[in-house]
Amino acid sequence: MAELFAGLMSGTSLDGVDGVVVDFTAVDSASELRSMKVLAHAHCPFPTLLRDELLALNGPCENELQRAALAGNALARLYANVTSTLLDLAQVVPSQIKAIGAHGQTVRHRPGVGDGIGYTLQVNNPSLLAELSGISVVADFRSRDLAAGGQGAPLVPAFHRALFGRQHEALAVINLGGIANLTSLSSHGQTTGFDCGPANVLMDNWCMRHTGKPFDADGAWAASGQVLPRLLALFRNDPYFSLPPPKSTGRDLFNRTWLTTRLKEYGSQPLAQDVQATLCELTALTCADAVVRHAPSAKELLACGGGALNQHLMQRLSQHLPKVQLSRTDAHGLPALQVEAAAFAWLAYAHMHRQPGNLSAVTGAAGPRILGGFYPVA
Repeated sequence: MAELFAGLMSGTSLDGVDGVVVDFTAVDSASELRSMKVLAHAHCPFPTLLRDELLALNGPCENELQRAALAGNALARLYANVTSTLLDLAQVVPSQIKAIGAHGQTVRHRPGVGDGIGYTLQVNNPSLLAELSGISVVADFRSRDLAAGGQGAPLVPAFHRALFGRQHEALAVINLGGIANLTSLSSHGQTTGFDCGPANVLMDNWCMRHTGKPFDADGAWAASGQVLPRLLALFRNDPYFSLPPPKSTGRDLFNRTWLTTRLKEYGSQPLAQDVQATLCELTALTCADAVVRHAPSAKELLACGGGALNQHLMQRLSQHLPKVQLSRTDAHGLPALQVEAAAFAWLAYAHMHRQPGNLSAVTGAAGPRILGGFYPVA
């Protein structure tokens, strides 16, 4: 029987929704994915009003509960539209898809805060998505890991291990989304990972403020500026970078206020392109430092996420890792822009097969857990 799953991902960068349909029919278990096939990929940008609302919900705002609920409805409708496009591209009907793995849009991620457990909030309405798509949905993947004492993120390292892991060979995977996260795959089968810090989230914000463009294409604007050493030191001085794993982060920390505060500490008024160059250097340096410290045996680094298409960022990262071969995941079986969506298709697959989706060595959870809640279509 065919094992088709859809995966939907809208990440910290808030650029839109990526979706895939993945065929797991030839896969023997959730821990070995060499034979999986992506049948279709689609991307849909966020409508401006929805993007602005999701961004506002990342911080305290008026009438938060109603606004979050209605934003979840709007996101579910957008998810359903992307799913419809995917079905057309893959030439399948809803009844052929076992489930959709839908991450939702993270608006707060505060593991450990308050009571030691903390909370993580993903705006979504999986029940509405099931109604609109005619397909069962698996959602709310982070909460179970958090309840078990974990960070609830990152969740992709288990997928990276199953897809990219090699016997007797160490390598690492860096996801350059809004936030950068590293997966270290040792030659002995051990897997570790954590959020390194900002990847595109601060660069995109600064680019929009000063150029009106949602991102710095190929890093050309950053490449036109100069890195400001004193400003870079202020950026790198944030305590998050020196915290030991397990750790995870997001817009709760790395946001416009974070950047504005450090620019005030800097004192003078730097050129906008120099700030962009310095933000790019911050990402490259913190990611490179993570590889050196936590994946010292890796001779190869596979990059995915939107930042993998930023030529200047990739050049800077490579410059700081001269002994490591840097390449995009495109050359290893899965295009950079499909990896995270495919990971959530896999998490839905793992849930339906009653297999754990987390790695306690990554998140710090008490042990492996089956992740997500199930929303049947009928």
